[in-house]
Amino acid sequence: MNFDLTPEQEQLRDAVRALGKRYGHRYFVAKAKAGEHTTELWQEAGQLGYLGVNIPTEYGGGGGGITDLAIVCEELAAAGCPLLLLVVSPAIAATVINRHGTEEQRKRHLPGLADGSQKIVFAITEPDAGSNFHRLATVARRDGEDWVLSGRKCYISGVDEAGHVLVVARTEDSSTGKLKPALFIVPTDVAGLTRSKLDMEIVSPENQFLLFLDDVRLPADALVGESLDAGLPALFSGLNPERITVAAMGAGTGRYAIERAAEYTASRKVWGERSIGSHQGVSHPLAHAAVQVELARLMIQKAATLYDADRDLEAAVSANMAKYAAGEAAALAVDTAVQALGGAGMTTEYGVATLLGAVRAGRIAPVSREMILNFVAQHVLGQDKSY
Repeated sequence: MNFDLTPEQEQLRDAVRALGKRYGHRYFVAKAKAGEHTTELWQEAGQLGYLGVNIPTEYGGGGGGITDLAIVCEELAAAGCPLLLLVVSPAIAATVINRHGTEEQRKRHLPGLADGSQKIVFAITEPDAGSNFHRLATVARRDGEDWVLSGRKCYISGVDEAGHVLVVARTEDSSTGKLKPALFIVPTDVAGLTRSKLDMEIVSPENQFLLFLDDVRLPADALVGESLDAGLPALFSGLNPERITVAAMGAGTGRYAIERAAEYTASRKVWGERSIGSHQGVSHPLAHAAVQVELARLMIQKAATLYDADRDLEAAVSANMAKYAAGEAAALAVDTAVQALGGAGMTTEYGVATLLGAVRAGRIAPVSREMILNFVAQHVLGQDKSY
């Protein structure tokens, strides 16, 4: 079993780390508090090829896999810049379009996703159904050659930054009369699509929205894939990359928090010449958090490796476990860092409390820890489905 990255992946990690540190957490927080976006960082990452590492070379990408994109997510987060749109645009949207879109859709969207000039966000969650696609109320119906979408979506990230949103809706199967999922690439400026910003207690430059689709009319080629049969596999193809990259972002955030705390506790002296980090009551909790983060990183690597080897069923288990482990580890790391820094930990200046909201959300989204435990109980332990 080889846990080493390839030389190219090591170079990617070093290069992304250097880029992230040039911007840093102060930049990230300043943008968030000013109500602005991390446009400069995103554009530079795109120009350097980091946003498209998982996109095939024929569409302007790096030709790598989710392992490579997870490196980008983790290293930017480890520099204090956890960019959520890395998850929804390169990880989910690019994967769905590359695997299940038409050739025209790939040519139209993947080059822009690769260089960062285009962003496509993802809309599945609904007020009443959550992310349970069996109960989605957003419906797409045919009207001549067009599609007409109606429904509502919530907690949709980055709609104000994106040119398109990948909407999960349900269509009626003419042969059975049953509803089945379908994905549509919807321009964010199309008639009938409106949005309302949600106020969140999270320090982030990326905003969350309610979306309202009121008879949104789309051309036939807005449907992802050649037919409605592409809907279900397309939907599932985006879930593992989503979980893996969210986990990578969490692991990077945990690393950032522990590094900040370790620097502080190694130099802080309030009782003679000994640092506060020399006391086990301070160092042991940080060491424990560091162990949990490293364990999560190993599961992330396993999940990404399985996914890139097209072992999707095995990757699904590992991706869920990685997301669970990283969510818990990141929350622990940030909370422990705040405690180790004492009052300084709650200041903006020291840059750890600014991550409390984000890591807490990481235990909820994009899939809650409880639903992951349900998944593991059913698919690993062989228990009856509980919901």
